[in-house]
Amino acid sequence: PTPAPADDEIDLRQLGGALRRRWRWIGAGAGAGLLLAGLATLLQKPVWEGEFQIVLASEKQGSGLSALLGQNAALASLAGLGGGGGDGQETEVKILESPSVLLPVYEWIKTFKTPQQAQGMRFKTWVKGAVKVKAEKGTSVLNVSFRDTDKRLVLPATRRISQAYQDYSGRSRRQELTNLVSYLQEQINLIRPQVEASSRAAQGYAAEQGLGVVDGLPLSGTLSATGGQPGQGTSVTIAAGQGGSLELRRTMVQQRITGLQLQLRQAKAAGNQLLFIASETAARTDKGSTFDSLTAIESQLAEKRSRLKQGDPLVQRLERERDALVGYINRQTIALLEGELAVARGNLASLERPKAVIQKHRELTQRALRDEATLVELENNLAKFKLEQARETDPWDLISTPTLLDAPVSPRPARNLALGLLAGLVVGSGAALVADRRTGLVFAADELRQLLPYPLLATLDLAEPASWAASLELLAQGPLAGAVQVALVPACELEGASDVANQLQAALQARDPAAQVLLSPDLQLASRCNAQLLLAAPGAASRVQLAQLQQNLLLQGRPVTGLLLLRDAR
Repeated sequence: PTPAPADDEIDLRQLGGALRRRWRWIGAGAGAGLLLAGLATLLQKPVWEGEFQIVLASEKQGSGLSALLGQNAALASLAGLGGGGGDGQETEVKILESPSVLLPVYEWIKTFKTPQQAQGMRFKTWVKGAVKVKAEKGTSVLNVSFRDTDKRLVLPATRRISQAYQDYSGRSRRQELTNLVSYLQEQINLIRPQVEASSRAAQGYAAEQGLGVVDGLPLSGTLSATGGQPGQGTSVTIAAGQGGSLELRRTMVQQRITGLQLQLRQAKAAGNQLLFIASETAARTDKGSTFDSLTAIESQLAEKRSRLKQGDPLVQRLERERDALVGYINRQTIALLEGELAVARGNLASLERPKAVIQKHRELTQRALRDEATLVELENNLAKFKLEQARETDPWDLISTPTLLDAPVSPRPARNLALGLLAGLVVGSGAALVADRRTGLVFAADELRQLLPYPLLATLDLAEPASWAASLELLAQGPLAGAVQVALVPACELEGASDVANQLQAALQARDPAAQVLLSPDLQLASRCNAQLLLAAPGAASRVQLAQLQQNLLLQGRPVTGLLLLRDAR
């Protein structure tokens, strides 16, 4: 037998009729698509377009309202203007498409439409179909276009859209600035009496308790706030420094007391033998003559010791005089140190304040300073936003005037015909596949062999009957050897089935003259033969026919030698 075809191979000759049917469906679909596209193009009204371009100023300027609000996020939030960020271009696109901008234009256009058209118009549908806003990638430029079938309306409507957006943008920005200025002025009016009251309370309590403003701050505390309205020179600057804070003065006095006590102990320990000199104390006393006398005795004593013995009466007298002067000087120093210690302790006592007094003074002082700083900050912000209000400019620039395109943007005949042709091809192909599916014919060899699961003995080419002889001879010598009666059962009416039967009978009779081949779809007659062969061809039998044949063969119960497949390889 000749080699079997590949499982997914389809007989092209058998497909000829099916392909012709398919092409008829596809051609009909393509023609219908072209016809409908052409009719739609002819019947569709021309659509005209006007356009203009704008550039967002907020993205090309590093200062302005957005910058001020960015530096004062809390203020923007309190004033109800904290927009939450977001992309500037996307925001402008949404503004352009919002009813706040386009509703007046929409109502104006409706006046030029017929009552039926105006009644059927809806704002969202109109905006979606008529107004297009597109951001240029990588830039702050927006392209705005307007489309309509009435050429007379396009350019005026485009100009109205441009003007409406300009008015809306200016109004929105002016409203933001007005809200900010009003909010700041209101807060300043509210806090100013509070600042005055807290300042009077702090100053009055400080005067009553003998305290200063710095006494209300921590030891290292500082506070500075400057600014305010231009020309007013509002300024608050306070820093705790040397001798300013009550705590600092108390600390310094306490340190003085500790130093005096140490010097006093050293002076008492010196006695008459060692001269104790406190330089600060000596500078404030008149003991010059005593020190001169001591110096003179020391000089004499040194001179006598160089010439006399240690126990000499003159040397002993000079030593007694020196000790007496040293004792006198030390007692004077002790008296002065004790006087200074008493004065320092008195100063420390004068600086003592109850903790409750200090705590209350700090609370009053810090509240007054905090209120003052808040007032200064509000006045600074008010001055900034008033300046921005005076510098008011449009947040966008029109970089191209509204223009009307020379040619309509729709319909486009070439595109419509191409789309119609493509749609027709798709619909026609689908219809052809549905029609083929309804016929139920089996064109694939692998599907045919699945429905008739028997050995494929030979594949015979209908275009060359002379080539069958070799395959049929091998079949007579092999699977059909010794069979006198052979039943050839066609799956359906097949072209060339009788030729196959005749050539097969000739091949069998060459070995046995009594051999006969029965060509019949009757399985009862086929069951009486020695062997059964099935004859089928791709595209000739339907799935129902093949399934019925397989079911009848199972009911017959006789073995099937194999399958002969007729194909046209041309």
